[in-house]
This record gives sequence, structure tokens and C-alpha cells, in this order.
Amino acid sequence: MVDRRRIVRLWRAGAARALVTLVRVEGSSYRRPGARLLIGAAGECAGMISGGCLEAEVVRRALWMVRGGAVLERYSTLFDDTAEVPFGLGCGGVVDLLLEPVETPECRALLAAMEASLRGEEMRAATWLPASGSPLRRVVLGADGAEIFRSEGLKAGDVDAARHDSMASLDCSSEVFFEEISAPQRLFVLGAGEDAKPVATMASLLGWSVTVADGRAQLARAERFSEAERVLAETAVAELGIGARDAAVVMTHSYEQDRALLAGLLAGTAGYIGLLGALHRSSLLIGEVAAELGRCVAECCERVWAPVGMDLGGDGAEAIALEVVAEVQAWRQGKLGVSRRLTAEDVARQIEMGGASRYLQTQCAMGGAQR
Repeated sequence: MVDRRRIVRLWRAGAARALVTLVRVEGSSYRRPGARLLIGAAGECAGMISGGCLEAEVVRRALWMVRGGAVLERYSTLFDDTAEVPFGLGCGGVVDLLLEPVETPECRALLAAMEASLRGEEMRAATWLPASGSPLRRVVLGADGAEIFRSEGLKAGDVDAARHDSMASLDCSSEVFFEEISAPQRLFVLGAGEDAKPVATMASLLGWSVTVADGRAQLARAERFSEAERVLAETAVAELGIGARDAAVVMTHSYEQDRALLAGLLAGTAGYIGLLGALHRSSLLIGEVAAELGRCVAECCERVWAPVGMDLGGDGAEAIALEVVAEVQAWRQGKLGVSRRLTAEDVARQIEMGGASRYLQTQCAMGGAQR
């Protein structure tokens, strides 16, 4: 996502001449299909298509390679050179790169879709790769399947097939590269203390869209979080528009604010809810919020990552921020595995140890209040 921001910035500066896209990988590769490199007239570039082993060669040749239109080139990163693939660069795989001139309607449509995705719009594209005299052709669709762009020569049936990533109804000799042009991951940092700064910084390095919110206006200032897209003196979760694909981390260090924020998040659809704080404190918060919402404690525990962050070790704000961002990254990629999450039994034990109200002890012993 960071690459995409840089690519759009270079394109908008008017210097771009060629766009390179990794469309296929055989064996090992540093980047996945969809990685891109935008090249300017003077050799300036944005993005990456490998770990650095291909970029210099591609930048050197790209501008003259696309003089006649888009081309598909194969590069080897295998240890041993072969006659068929001329570049043995040592990464362990073979990659196919699509090189296309920026001034074509197809490339401009794709770059515009990438720009729109940075504003939160979900897009998808199907690209008919050039082969055997067939030119590059492309369809760009919105999240609802609406046609945004279609190359000349493509039929309505081709667009329908692109909507379903299906080649069954396509009558063409070229391969088609399907891709989702997704919006950046949104992270809501609910709390604007000093330890929130490295969280916002690390998330922004990944290209995420970061919102920092805190009811304390003296902390929620844009100059303290220059990497964030939004900094709000706001504590009403309902006003933030947090959805099922979003991540939120509660870290105000104010018990009352954290309780209100956690209640708002559990009443909504947030996909990831992280709660900063010690085990006992988190247990009390979850227990009280479950009782307030009339929810089962076990159900609330299932939705809250507490203590927040992967257990990577270390101490201090930066180490904790790394744990938090790593856990959100693993969650969004579906690779979270085992994480630190409280159970209803943990909450009951911690509340009992802390001498909480008899009402809360009873609710936790019962597994929480029912709906």
C-alpha cells in the first residue's frame, strides 16, 4: 500500500512513462503478483517488483521496451542461468512482468483506480495480457460491479466474466490477470497519549489509513500525529464509522474513557478490537461492559484481543507498538493463530481477585448476562 501511494504521487507529478506489474510467479519471489513499479522519464521510480535484484535492469530497459505498446517479459531469479530465461539473479524463481506505457487509456484507467482505492474505494481489474499480436486490454470495475472502464474491442460478456473472475465465457487467445485493488487497512487508535505515537507511525509505514481519536483536545492534535490521516477530539465510537474490516485499539489510559469506547466497539461491527492494559484491568473492563450491554462475557472475550499485541517481548512504547501493529497485520492476513485473549474464566478470576461487585462476580460465574 505504501508503494501504491508513491506510485500515485509520481503519476500525478506528470513524470511517469512506464508501469511495470508482476503478474505471475513460478517458484520463490520476494513480491507477490500485483506488485508494481512506476518509472519516470529520467529513471526516477516508485514501488518495487522484487527485493532489488530486478529493478535496475527493468528501469534501464523499460522505456524503450514499451515504445510499441505493452509487452510481457519473463525474468529468472534462479541460481543457475538457462537459455530460455536470461537473467539468473539468485532469488530462486521465475517472474513474468507486464510493461505498459503510461499514456494509454488502459494504464491511465488502472492508475486512476489505484488512486481511488486510496480514498477508500474498492476496485477490481481484469487485464488481457499482450500475446501473439493481441494488444493489452483491460476492464476496471467498482466494488458493486459497475463498469468504470472497458478497452475497445471487449464485449459485454468479457465484462461479466471479469466480474466473476471467470475465463469460462471468454473467447480470446491471451491470459487474463485478475486483481483486487483494495482500500488501505484502516486503523483507529483510540487514545492520543505518547505511546500512541509509535503505533500511528508504524501503521503508516505499512500504508494504512490511521485515525487517532481522543476526547482530550490537548492530546488529539494533528501536529502530534503527522502520519495520521485524521486526528479527532472525539470519543463517540458511533461517529467514527468503524466497520467490519477495520481495526481499533483502545489505549486512552483512562478507565472511564476505555470503558465507554469498549462498549461502543462491542455494540458495533469492528473486525478487530484491541485493549491495552494489564490483565486485571482488561478483565474488569470486559466484565463491566458485558454487564452494561447485556452480553455474554465469553462472547465479548471472543471479540477483544487483550492484552493487545503479539507477545514478542521487549519493553517501552515502541516495542508495544510493534506488538500491536504485528497483531493487526496478522489478523488482516488471516494468519493470527494463537493470540493473547481473555476467556470468561479469566475474567471471573480477575474480578474475584479484585473484589468487584457481587453483581459482576455473579454474571461472570454464570458466563455473563444473556441477551
